[in-house]
Amino acid sequence: MKKSNLTLGTSVAAIALAAASLTPTVSAFADELVIESWRTDDLEIWESQIIPAFNKSHPDIKVRFAPSPPTEYNANMNAKLTAGTAGDLITCKPFDASLDLYNKGHLTKVDDLPGMENFSSVAKSAWQTDDGSTTFCLPMASVIHGFIYNKEAFKELGLEIPKTIPEFMAALEKIKEDGTYIPMSMGTADQWEAATMGFQNVGPNFWAGEKGRKGLIDGTEKLTDPQYVKVYEHLAEWGPYLGKGYKGQSYPDSQNLFSLGRAAIYPAGSWDISTFNGQADFEFGAFPPPVPAGQETCYISDHTDIGLGINAASKNVKAAETFLSWMASAEAGSIFSNALPGFYALSKHELTISDPVAQEFVSWRGKCESSIRNSYQILSRGTPNLENDLWNTSVGVINGSMTAEEAAKKAQDGLASWYKPQQ
Repeated sequence: MKKSNLTLGTSVAAIALAAASLTPTVSAFADELVIESWRTDDLEIWESQIIPAFNKSHPDIKVRFAPSPPTEYNANMNAKLTAGTAGDLITCKPFDASLDLYNKGHLTKVDDLPGMENFSSVAKSAWQTDDGSTTFCLPMASVIHGFIYNKEAFKELGLEIPKTIPEFMAALEKIKEDGTYIPMSMGTADQWEAATMGFQNVGPNFWAGEKGRKGLIDGTEKLTDPQYVKVYEHLAEWGPYLGKGYKGQSYPDSQNLFSLGRAAIYPAGSWDISTFNGQADFEFGAFPPPVPAGQETCYISDHTDIGLGINAASKNVKAAETFLSWMASAEAGSIFSNALPGFYALSKHELTISDPVAQEFVSWRGKCESSIRNSYQILSRGTPNLENDLWNTSVGVINGSMTAEEAAKKAQDGLASWYKPQQ
């Protein structure tokens, strides 16, 4: 998603002036809560499902969902908060953008809010101060990584769901030898896809999830350590199975190839479920990232994506707290997760989801250890940006222009150049 940036040098006064010209979303009624969000696609779901369910138990609190265009959200939100025209509840992006809002005094602490006990430390980590002492947004939704596969293709070729990496590579080879399907639909033209659906998808099984992620933050592990080199070595095996022209293939191209039934496997984020539900005319399923041979514990990227915080300037803080506590409930989690297949409530409640593929993804929480993308917390604040370096290096090893060792060294050298614990 592209971000809108304010012109360099824009003064606070100018920001406030610009905000004043925006249609204010702050409520005209003392008892109405207004929710700011970038999720314009979700308006109908909030109005027809989430808010009516809340009002069944809280009929005295009016709620209005007032999203703004995704590409304008960051700039608009900062401007509105500065001008005092923002709504009562702020939809929070993970990590630095929301941390900046908290540090500027725009978001309240929510640690003592009833319902916060329903969230794990991993779920809360995207909306906490660096030391973990303060949480400033309620964790609302995550997306899960794995692989989506064409069930008809697997049945036709006599393939079983691979549980280990050797089984996974053997399946890709069998699909390639048959020639009916592209073994795996993913391109490297957009770069982020190789890192997000490649490196961050399979990586947690190599670096042991949260152990490795936190090890990079505290400096006890380095990207040149064997577990990270092995991730790149595995990605280097993917190239021959991605089909002709994959180097020029975009993310929408990859989606189209799979939805048209031309590929057997798709490295996925759970957010792709809705796309394939609407486009594919065949039955598809999902399987978690296969583990290295002999490894018993599996790890998944259950990545924190959406939170909800309280505007510190809201005149309806008590009502906002009531709404957030309700959003922490099993009822709210079930409604949200079923309304948006592939986006999952982050609470500890056991979720039952009607969409079978979405249910398959979330079932892995009970079988595997959860982690989040290792470049998102703290490690991408400097230059060069670790997230962007992972894009470049993941593409490099898949395309064969870098060795695994070269890729690991490039990522490590970039991080160490500005991040003291890695020096």
